[in-house]
Amino acid sequence: MKLSDHDLRQLDEKVIRSLSPDAVENLAVNLLDDLKDSRERQNQDSQNSSRPPSSQAPWDKRSAHTDQDDVENDDESSEPLTEDGALAAAVQSDTEGTSTDTGPEKAEDASALKNTQDSSCDGLTRKAGKQPGAQGFGRTQKMPVHKNQAHTPSECACCCQKFDTITLESRVAYTAFDTLEIEWGHPANPGLSVVNTRHTYFEIPCLCGHISRAAPFHLPPDDELPGVALSEWRLVGPSFAGLIVCLCKRMRLSRARIREFLEDWVGVTLSVGTINNTIHEAGRAAMPVENLLIDEVLKSDLLYIDETSWLQKGELFWLWGFISTTVVFFKISKRTSYVFQDLIINRHFTGWIMTDGYQVYRQYQKRLRCWAHLIRKAQGLKEALNSEAQNFGEKTLTLMNELIKAIKEARESPPAILLSVVYKQPLKEYQQLCEKMRQSEHEKTHALAVEMLNDWDAIFIILKHPNLPLTNNEAERALRHWVILRKISYGTRTAVGSRVFAILASVIETCRVRQCSPWRYLADVIAKRRAGLPVPPLPLPAKC
Repeated sequence: MKLSDHDLRQLDEKVIRSLSPDAVENLAVNLLDDLKDSRERQNQDSQNSSRPPSSQAPWDKRSAHTDQDDVENDDESSEPLTEDGALAAAVQSDTEGTSTDTGPEKAEDASALKNTQDSSCDGLTRKAGKQPGAQGFGRTQKMPVHKNQAHTPSECACCCQKFDTITLESRVAYTAFDTLEIEWGHPANPGLSVVNTRHTYFEIPCLCGHISRAAPFHLPPDDELPGVALSEWRLVGPSFAGLIVCLCKRMRLSRARIREFLEDWVGVTLSVGTINNTIHEAGRAAMPVENLLIDEVLKSDLLYIDETSWLQKGELFWLWGFISTTVVFFKISKRTSYVFQDLIINRHFTGWIMTDGYQVYRQYQKRLRCWAHLIRKAQGLKEALNSEAQNFGEKTLTLMNELIKAIKEARESPPAILLSVVYKQPLKEYQQLCEKMRQSEHEKTHALAVEMLNDWDAIFIILKHPNLPLTNNEAERALRHWVILRKISYGTRTAVGSRVFAILASVIETCRVRQCSPWRYLADVIAKRRAGLPVPPLPLPAKC
């Protein structure tokens, strides 16, 4: 929007008629642009934007469903994940925040508030933490101001006339706020220091009578992250936000522990709610980076893919990881196969993928199978008490170890004949053994034989391409840190929390594989996005 609410309050018919023809023409252009933008926002729904179906009125939903009679309804995919309450509200206060006033008016308000909460929770008990309508508390810590930054409009918002030096002298400050930033340490000056910058915003009266104001940029919440806004008006600056994300995601500290660390070591007192909002805003700022990561994923020649369970408020979800030599991309989904289908199949990925034995992967042709999983299972059979299982496990290990040795030698000096031809007869004999063992009454023997037969091509395709990897260790290493975090935090509590987690984890791990500081890049992303600018490109895979 080119004209703010403050500008529109000053405009009426009398003001417009007093303007020159050129000024009226400039104002009309600005108003036309704002009108088009407003009309486009008004016409958005779940069919032409990312707005969820739940945002539509019931009568609009009926017409939308009528147009899709041929589409099969799916309860898991038709309704998106909804926000079940911000974490900041859940941890803002250790008390319930109810009023102790027993007057009739207060009692009536409290009863109405309780009924609203009960209805929003479908009859369940109200959520823990500070309740809507409870009294808030302002910031009490006073920080000295180290720097001052003035923000002044350069031209009139009404007539678009540039302000000259004389006019700029008539500026008047109308608001201000402080921002805390971290100055990075370096070998010549080690350590961290906090700098408090006071941002002062001015207004200037124009000769046409209009008063123009400089205002901090503000981006309203996105439909995918409801309740998470981006704004320059923030106490926590971009580099300070990067430090908080580091403490949360890399050091695995809770919001309360981050608050304790900042107060003890940095000398800054922040509320748990501010810390939580900062983490969520960092995820919102980095959300466009996801498209850059997906583009890099689709360009990869080889992807290591793995998935692990993830809890969202105790409900089972899945954390997916897509890892190459230069990019790491994470995604949390309710349905197990949705992410793989959407990213690899629907987007027509053409490279190789290295996976485990999950049957969803079998729909992709250029697939490699992790041998480490198979070797561990064969070793378990070899150590079993069943003689048939011991024999099958030992033969599997013998064949696979022999093939591993041949593959390593082929990597050093390519053979004249493909390994698949050299070992054609041993593989045929082993396949016949697997056909026999699939009839075994021993459960694990039967399971391994079936698994080998189902993934036969994916397992032994490496004999034709010995330079490709044998294991999926890259994906498992990339997930290990976040699995430990899941065990500590028990996952996430909301859909917003899951989304933010996946975005920040993807940025952090991608910067790490590119040997660059994730926190400097994330600070740059937050600074640019708060100013309304596009995100910077991903750092090159080299040391910064």
